[in-house]
Amino acid sequence: MIRTPLIHAAHPAIRASCVRSCGSLLLRGACGYSRHLSTTPLLRHADVSPLTANNTHHEATEIHKQELPGSSSPETSQLTKHDAVSTVPDMVRGDWVLFHPVYSPSELKAVEVLRRERKTLGDKMAYGVVKLSRTLFDFVSGYKHVAKPPAPGMTIEELRKAGYLLSEKQWLERILFLESIAGVPGMVAATLRHLTSLRLMRRDSGWIHTCLEEAENERMHLMTFMTLRKPSMFFRLMVLAAQGVFYNIFFIAYMLSPKLCHRFVGHLEEEAVVTYTRCIADLEAGRIPEWSDLPAPEISMDYWRLSPDAKLKDVLYAVRSDETTHRFVNHSLANLNPSTDVNPFALREPDMHVKGTKIEFDRAESEQYVRESHKIMMRERGQN
Repeated sequence: MIRTPLIHAAHPAIRASCVRSCGSLLLRGACGYSRHLSTTPLLRHADVSPLTANNTHHEATEIHKQELPGSSSPETSQLTKHDAVSTVPDMVRGDWVLFHPVYSPSELKAVEVLRRERKTLGDKMAYGVVKLSRTLFDFVSGYKHVAKPPAPGMTIEELRKAGYLLSEKQWLERILFLESIAGVPGMVAATLRHLTSLRLMRRDSGWIHTCLEEAENERMHLMTFMTLRKPSMFFRLMVLAAQGVFYNIFFIAYMLSPKLCHRFVGHLEEEAVVTYTRCIADLEAGRIPEWSDLPAPEISMDYWRLSPDAKLKDVLYAVRSDETTHRFVNHSLANLNPSTDVNPFALREPDMHVKGTKIEFDRAESEQYVRESHKIMMRERGQN
């Protein structure tokens, strides 16, 4: 998956626009990356690792210049409205967010619930913290997942009262809380790597962009579900407290062991995939009737390039695929040396048929993936 969010767009007009701009994008953005690759020893010496070779990690950058139609006073400007999310796309169509995958129908269904084997003490520690956190959260929220009803013939309301099913309100509260916390790790990692790059005055090997993209992607999940329910003041205070504690703990932990933190996030995303898989299963089984025909929020249709008649179920499938991407990326990054290795996903990412069925790239696979990415960009420049 070449890192341009419009390449898999569902709408023909968007796809056509992508085709027209693809050449200039590759030259201005991705080939800004490969321009340096043509002079690196990577493709001339097989014994040089593309993960650690110098000048092989210049991130692809996309230049988005858009002109607003006319100007207006602050009183009438659409940009000053409280809900600018829904007004800006009407004024300017295109990429108003960082890179994020847009999935085909077959990719959305390719996700599998996977668990990574815990091999080291650090892996077991990271997994243990995630499992403990989920167990406590399930206990506090009163959620008990069962494959079958404890007693035959129980109605949806009876199952909800007994805690075996979540109501649509409880699902939203659960999702909103989780997404408000899930956007923290990527921003912490990006911040620390950004400061390290400034302090040491050297390139970052492509990690900052991927971490920022993950943080924004999780935030967009939150913004999407916020359109369905406005949290109470008490709920917001809970999020504030949890976010403050988690941010500082993760900040310190990432300074001590970035590898362990990425492994922790990988296991956290495993749980997120489980959560959304169960939510989708409940919805498709008719156990969340309030959402059966609920239209997808406008923000989600623009963000994931959903069709105009998309439903909330389509949004859940897209969000689950995003969480699967984070699962795969973080487990793969945890297998690398964060001080010397290139981020293999700085230029492109595998599609969901890979990320949804494979838990990670080991270091050798990441190295091979970097080589393939370089060859693709060289080929696009006509240097076979």
